[in-house]
Amino acid sequence: MALNDIIPLDALFGENPNQGKKKKKIDKEALSSAIMRIPRMDIRVARDLIDIGIKESYELQGRSAESLFEEIRKLRPETPEYRLAFLRMGIYFSENDPPDPKKLHPQEWQDV
Repeated sequence: MALNDIIPLDALFGENPNQGKKKKKIDKEALSSAIMRIPRMDIRVARDLIDIGIKESYELQGRSAESLFEEIRKLRPETPEYRLAFLRMGIYFSENDPPDPKKLHPQEWQDV
């Protein structure tokens, strides 16, 4: 039997191994949204879409990824360019039933 089994080392030495580490915040609304049903959708893109008023994937039909991206940039000018590929993928998913599984990767939509 080790000393650690009897008395926790942090109690003995006054150290907390998790001290200084912050717990990550989870965006439960975005995580549980209908947008997250799109395969490989990034949770940050789902949050962006919710913030501009899009809560369901069908609301992406007929929309331009570039115009959605501009709306998001009005709210958050620092939004990175890589999210545009996720928007394109989401629009493709919402407009095609059934979607081609090969096109449900953000990398497929990088330079469209």
